[in-house]
Amino acid sequence: MTVKRKPSWLRVPPPWGSDFKQVNNILKEYGLETVCKNANCPNIGECYNSGTATFLIMGNVCTRNCRFCNIQGGKPEKLDVNEPKKVAKAVQLMGLKYSVITSVTRDDVPDGGAEHFAETIRRIRELSPECDVEVLVPDFRGSEDSVKTVLDAEPTVFNHNVETVPRLYKNLRPGADYRQSLDLLKFAHLYRNDIPTKSGLMVGAGETIDELKEVFTDLAIANVQLLTIGQYLPPSREHHPLDRFYSPDEFDQLKLDALSAGLKEVTSAPLVRSSYHAQEMENRLKE
Repeated sequence: MTVKRKPSWLRVPPPWGSDFKQVNNILKEYGLETVCKNANCPNIGECYNSGTATFLIMGNVCTRNCRFCNIQGGKPEKLDVNEPKKVAKAVQLMGLKYSVITSVTRDDVPDGGAEHFAETIRRIRELSPECDVEVLVPDFRGSEDSVKTVLDAEPTVFNHNVETVPRLYKNLRPGADYRQSLDLLKFAHLYRNDIPTKSGLMVGAGETIDELKEVFTDLAIANVQLLTIGQYLPPSREHHPLDRFYSPDEFDQLKLDALSAGLKEVTSAPLVRSSYHAQEMENRLKE
């Protein structure tokens, strides 16, 4: 595989600073994981230094092995029943006004971990009643009951990423199904249309612009309001290869295309990830 040199707009300084250390220390104290660290997110320095982090619950081992993701696949340990309390305490200590909770996929758990998500939301609200909670959930194998469980805990935003175009699912997301993910988002809106739905896409994995436009239309038909679009960066040479880098101007055009398709709020830029500036997106939706 030919290694493509990162363009200037994708280069970020190494993470450091007192706020970064403080967030890191709180996470270590409570034995918590973040997707920032486990997925090698390029924005970890910016987010930690602003006092935020995207909490990764239910362990750091995934029952699936997606070819774009840096999180390890394998057999996870049992769920930590005390984890929701630990996350809530960390949120309180960090003084967060907006928290994002995501997870590995847990196909080994009957409800996919839906109740664990719900309990985490409830615990955060107990200790930090003014804190909004966005959840980024796996596909729960399409279980509507699992979606209900999470939504009944009343998250601020319900997020599930479609990740890529349907043609690339077999290579990028084995075990997942594009239509199932769309149906999950559609059902979430039907069940609780007062809770905004959100999704995310990565580009540069081999998709075409026309394919992306079709996904934008599909998401709008499913009543998804919020969308993030960012550059795919392979974690290693063993992962799905990079097809190309999109320029900042191309990301701007993708945003316009998505808005034209009917999405309400779109954040599109090379370094954008699912929870990047999540609070700002949700605030703009309310305006």
